[in-house]
Amino acid sequence: METAVLTAAGWASGLNAYLTVFVLGIAARTGWSGAAPDALGETWILLASFFMFVVEFFVDKIPFVDSAWDAVHTVVRPLVAAWIGTEAVGIDQPWASVLAAGLALTGHSAKATTRLAINASPEPFSNSVASLSEDGAVLALMLLAVTRPEIAAVVAIVFAIVCVLITIVMFKLARRGWRALRRVWAERSD
Repeated sequence: METAVLTAAGWASGLNAYLTVFVLGIAARTGWSGAAPDALGETWILLASFFMFVVEFFVDKIPFVDSAWDAVHTVVRPLVAAWIGTEAVGIDQPWASVLAAGLALTGHSAKATTRLAINASPEPFSNSVASLSEDGAVLALMLLAVTRPEIAAVVAIVFAIVCVLITIVMFKLARRGWRALRRVWAERSD
Protein backbone atom coordinates (compact mmCIF):
# COMPACT_ATOMS: atom_id res chain seq x y z
CA MET A 1 0.00 0.00 0.00
CA GLU A 2 1.30 3.39 -0.83
CA THR A 3 1.96 5.87 1.93
CA ALA A 4 -0.76 8.06 0.43
CA VAL A 5 -3.43 5.39 0.85
CA LEU A 6 -2.10 4.60 4.31
CA THR A 7 -2.39 8.29 5.25
CA ALA A 8 -6.01 8.44 4.13
CA ALA A 9 -6.87 5.11 5.74
CA GLY A 10 -5.25 6.17 9.01
CA TRP A 11 -7.33 9.31 9.32
CA ALA A 12 -10.53 7.62 8.12
CA SER A 13 -10.09 4.86 10.72
CA GLY A 14 -10.45 7.51 13.41
CA LEU A 15 -14.02 8.16 12.31
CA ASN A 16 -15.07 4.67 11.28
CA ALA A 17 -12.46 1.95 11.31
CA TYR A 18 -14.85 -0.76 10.15
CA LEU A 19 -15.99 1.10 7.04
CA THR A 20 -12.36 1.89 6.24
CA VAL A 21 -11.36 -1.77 6.46
CA PHE A 22 -14.41 -2.85 4.46
CA VAL A 23 -13.80 -0.42 1.58
CA LEU A 24 -10.10 -1.30 1.43
CA GLY A 25 -11.01 -4.99 1.64
CA ILE A 26 -13.41 -4.71 -1.28
CA ALA A 27 -10.75 -2.84 -3.25
CA ALA A 28 -8.19 -5.56 -2.51
CA ARG A 29 -10.62 -8.43 -3.16
CA THR A 30 -11.79 -7.08 -6.52
CA GLY A 31 -8.35 -5.93 -7.61
CA TRP A 32 -9.72 -2.41 -7.86
CA SER A 33 -6.64 -1.04 -6.16
CA GLY A 34 -3.26 -2.66 -5.90
CA ALA A 35 -2.55 -0.29 -3.03
CA ALA A 36 -4.99 -2.03 -0.68
CA PRO A 37 -3.39 -4.84 1.38
CA ASP A 38 -4.45 -8.28 0.16
CA ALA A 39 -5.07 -9.45 3.74
CA LEU A 40 -7.98 -7.00 4.04
CA GLY A 41 -9.75 -8.78 1.18
CA GLU A 42 -10.06 -12.06 3.05
CA THR A 43 -13.66 -13.21 3.41
CA TRP A 44 -13.70 -13.28 7.21
CA ILE A 45 -12.30 -9.75 7.40
CA LEU A 46 -14.85 -8.46 4.90
CA LEU A 47 -17.71 -10.11 6.80
CA ALA A 48 -16.49 -8.97 10.22
CA SER A 49 -15.84 -5.40 9.12
CA PHE A 50 -19.22 -5.16 7.39
CA PHE A 51 -21.01 -6.58 10.43
CA MET A 52 -19.25 -4.15 12.77
CA PHE A 53 -19.95 -1.28 10.38
CA VAL A 54 -23.67 -2.10 10.54
CA VAL A 55 -23.54 -2.24 14.35
CA GLU A 56 -21.69 1.09 14.51
CA PHE A 57 -24.08 2.60 11.95
CA PHE A 58 -26.98 2.17 14.37
CA VAL A 59 -25.14 2.71 17.67
CA ASP A 60 -23.66 5.96 16.36
CA LYS A 61 -27.12 7.52 16.02
CA ILE A 62 -28.16 7.10 19.67
CA PRO A 63 -27.23 10.04 21.94
CA PHE A 64 -24.89 9.12 24.81
CA VAL A 65 -24.62 5.52 23.59
CA ASP A 66 -22.47 6.90 20.78
CA SER A 67 -20.19 8.55 23.33
CA ALA A 68 -19.81 5.28 25.24
CA TRP A 69 -19.01 3.56 21.92
CA ASP A 70 -16.45 6.29 21.19
CA ALA A 71 -14.86 5.80 24.61
CA VAL A 72 -14.24 2.12 23.86
CA HIS A 73 -13.06 2.96 20.36
CA THR A 74 -10.43 5.38 21.65
CA VAL A 75 -8.28 2.24 21.74
CA VAL A 76 -9.88 0.27 18.90
CA ARG A 77 -9.69 2.84 16.09
CA PRO A 78 -5.95 3.60 16.41
CA LEU A 79 -5.21 -0.12 16.75
CA VAL A 80 -7.15 -0.88 13.57
CA ALA A 81 -5.28 1.93 11.81
CA ALA A 82 -1.95 0.54 13.08
CA TRP A 83 -2.95 -2.91 11.84
CA ILE A 84 -3.71 -1.45 8.40
CA GLY A 85 -0.26 0.15 8.50
CA THR A 86 1.36 -3.17 9.39
CA GLU A 87 -0.52 -4.97 6.64
CA ALA A 88 0.35 -2.21 4.21
CA VAL A 89 4.12 -2.01 4.56
CA GLY A 90 5.08 -4.90 6.79
CA ILE A 91 6.01 -5.35 10.40
CA ASP A 92 9.61 -4.26 9.80
CA GLN A 93 8.45 -0.67 9.13
CA PRO A 94 6.90 0.53 12.42
CA TRP A 95 6.64 4.12 11.16
CA ALA A 96 3.61 3.11 9.06
CA SER A 97 1.67 1.88 12.07
CA VAL A 98 2.62 4.93 14.12
CA LEU A 99 1.60 7.27 11.29
CA ALA A 100 -1.74 5.53 10.77
CA ALA A 101 -2.53 5.36 14.50
CA GLY A 102 -1.62 9.02 15.01
CA LEU A 103 -3.85 10.12 12.15
CA ALA A 104 -6.65 7.94 13.51
CA LEU A 105 -6.33 9.66 16.88
CA THR A 106 -6.82 13.08 15.27
CA GLY A 107 -10.05 12.03 13.59
CA HIS A 108 -11.26 10.11 16.63
CA SER A 109 -10.54 12.96 19.05
CA ALA A 110 -12.50 15.45 16.97
CA LYS A 111 -15.36 12.98 16.54
CA ALA A 112 -15.58 12.10 20.23
CA THR A 113 -15.38 15.67 21.52
CA THR A 114 -17.85 16.95 18.93
CA ARG A 115 -20.27 14.16 19.77
CA LEU A 116 -20.13 15.06 23.46
CA ALA A 117 -21.08 18.62 22.53
CA ILE A 118 -23.87 17.41 20.25
CA ASN A 119 -25.23 15.18 23.01
CA ALA A 120 -25.70 18.29 25.14
CA SER A 121 -28.18 19.73 22.64
CA PRO A 122 -31.86 18.93 23.25
CA GLU A 123 -32.85 18.11 19.67
CA PRO A 124 -32.54 14.46 18.59
CA PHE A 125 -31.47 14.70 14.93
CA SER A 126 -27.98 16.16 15.17
CA ASN A 127 -26.46 12.78 16.10
CA SER A 128 -27.87 11.17 12.98
CA VAL A 129 -26.70 14.04 10.77
CA ALA A 130 -23.21 13.97 12.31
CA SER A 131 -22.98 10.19 11.98
CA LEU A 132 -24.11 10.15 8.36
CA SER A 133 -21.68 12.98 7.57
CA GLU A 134 -18.80 11.07 9.16
CA ASP A 135 -19.67 7.88 7.28
CA GLY A 136 -19.98 9.86 4.04
CA ALA A 137 -16.59 11.48 4.61
CA VAL A 138 -14.96 8.09 5.28
CA LEU A 139 -16.56 6.49 2.24
CA ALA A 140 -15.64 9.41 -0.03
CA LEU A 141 -12.08 9.57 1.27
CA MET A 142 -11.53 5.83 0.91
CA LEU A 143 -12.96 5.80 -2.62
CA LEU A 144 -10.66 8.71 -3.42
CA ALA A 145 -7.75 6.83 -1.78
CA VAL A 146 -8.13 3.81 -4.04
CA THR A 147 -8.52 5.93 -7.19
CA ARG A 148 -6.42 9.06 -6.51
CA PRO A 149 -4.20 8.29 -3.50
CA GLU A 150 -2.10 11.47 -3.60
CA ILE A 151 -5.18 13.70 -3.50
CA ALA A 152 -6.67 11.56 -0.71
CA ALA A 153 -3.48 11.94 1.34
CA VAL A 154 -3.57 15.72 1.05
CA VAL A 155 -7.25 15.75 2.00
CA ALA A 156 -6.54 13.47 4.99
CA ILE A 157 -3.72 15.71 6.20
CA VAL A 158 -5.93 18.80 5.92
CA PHE A 159 -8.70 16.94 7.78
CA ALA A 160 -6.21 15.89 10.47
CA ILE A 161 -5.11 19.50 11.01
CA VAL A 162 -8.73 20.66 11.17
CA CYS A 163 -9.52 17.86 13.62
CA VAL A 164 -6.70 18.93 15.93
CA LEU A 165 -8.08 22.47 15.89
CA ILE A 166 -11.65 21.23 16.52
CA THR A 167 -10.44 19.12 19.43
CA ILE A 168 -8.64 22.07 21.01
CA VAL A 169 -11.71 24.29 20.65
CA MET A 170 -14.00 21.60 22.07
CA PHE A 171 -11.75 21.03 25.08
CA LYS A 172 -11.69 24.76 25.79
CA LEU A 173 -15.48 24.94 25.55
CA ALA A 174 -15.85 21.89 27.78
CA ARG A 175 -13.50 23.41 30.35
CA ARG A 176 -15.57 26.63 30.39
CA GLY A 177 -18.74 24.59 30.76
CA TRP A 178 -17.35 22.64 33.71
CA ARG A 179 -16.23 25.87 35.40
CA ALA A 180 -19.69 27.37 34.99
CA LEU A 181 -21.29 24.20 36.30
CA ARG A 182 -18.99 24.17 39.33
CA ARG A 183 -19.92 27.80 40.06
CA VAL A 184 -23.62 26.91 39.95
CA TRP A 185 -23.06 23.93 42.26
CA ALA A 186 -21.02 26.08 44.64
CA GLU A 187 -23.75 28.74 44.76
CA ARG A 188 -26.44 26.14 45.42
CA SER A 189 -24.46 24.49 48.22
CA ASP A 190 -23.99 27.82 50.04
